[in-house]
Amino acid sequence: DDMAAPVNTTDRLKELRQLMASPKYNVTAYVVPSEDAHQSEYVAACDERRPFISGFDGSAGCAVITMDAASMFTDGRYFLQARQQMDDNWTLMKRGLPGVPTWQEYLTDHLPAGTRVGIDPTLLSAAEGNSLKRALNARGNGDLVAIEENLVDIVWGSQRPSRPQDKVFVHDVKYAGESHADKITRVRAGFEGLGTDGLVVAALDEIAWLFNLRGSDIDYNPVFFAYALVTKDDVTLYIDDVKLDSGTRSHLQGIKTRPYSAIFGELDELAATLVQSKRKLLAGNNASWALVKALGEDNVKVDKSPITMLKALKNPTELEGMRQCHIRDGAAMANYFGWLEHELLFNGGHLRLSEVDVADKLEELRRAQEHCVGLSFDTISS
Repeated sequence: DDMAAPVNTTDRLKELRQLMASPKYNVTAYVVPSEDAHQSEYVAACDERRPFISGFDGSAGCAVITMDAASMFTDGRYFLQARQQMDDNWTLMKRGLPGVPTWQEYLTDHLPAGTRVGIDPTLLSAAEGNSLKRALNARGNGDLVAIEENLVDIVWGSQRPSRPQDKVFVHDVKYAGESHADKITRVRAGFEGLGTDGLVVAALDEIAWLFNLRGSDIDYNPVFFAYALVTKDDVTLYIDDVKLDSGTRSHLQGIKTRPYSAIFGELDELAATLVQSKRKLLAGNNASWALVKALGEDNVKVDKSPITMLKALKNPTELEGMRQCHIRDGAAMANYFGWLEHELLFNGGHLRLSEVDVADKLEELRRAQEHCVGLSFDTISS
């Protein structure tokens, strides 16, 4: 498949540039990062915008499209793959080589002064959005423009995969070792020392940990799309209704649930009360520029989320669970090596087994073990 023809992006880019030039958006450059709205390293199919617009589907890279150029910034792991997958519309910017700018430097130093750069504000962190905006403002009347509708999504249209609707499930306290009520109490206990009245949680792994819930919205990751807001008095989980069943609803008793995208409007409303009380909310470093803009820069302190540290310190139940799952996985590996050796020595396996066959067998043996949920990444055989 590696030798497949590059994706023809001529029409996609033409349509994107028409949108960029339209009076409604009026930007001369548009940035398409790899991340999703939660700054996740791995993304769901509906968030694979950079692969759609460029053809390049490696895990890291950022696309910048101007009226007369399309540039892909990626690192040495992907130079070959990017070149093979992209057509002649694209210039490969080999990050890390001498004289090659980062995508941020390209926008601020290599494009004409006064360039208006468009971006979906959910797809970059607040710190990155603000520093880029300052740098562009400093050169002529350049600007970073937050465009709420994602322009790539408009081009993608009905072909774009829909957001996953999979149900979330309860991660039993017998594995978690601590109830979500107790976790919330511990998060709140830290508010005073942080000088904050509440916390906006955007990282998907932190939300899964906090509520003792798991999901399957992103391949190989036990997470689900949601935001959370924890204040002194309330806890709100922003998650689409279709993802909850009666079991998870009763698990979430006493916690408000609201639609996934409702958080932006509600932070906007909350901003007014924060201005009056002169109090701030804390947002984790991976909160998007859009979330911080909704709250207002003056009402939010962006810092490391306290959940990062709480989640990192494993309790005895989690430690024992980690040991037990390694024992089970070791047993699956031992079964696999025994099987493989037998196939190669006695059943002519060297003639008929491919890397894919043996990877499938290993997965089958892993799934036969108790409590197996799935693989942690696509098998890398050789």
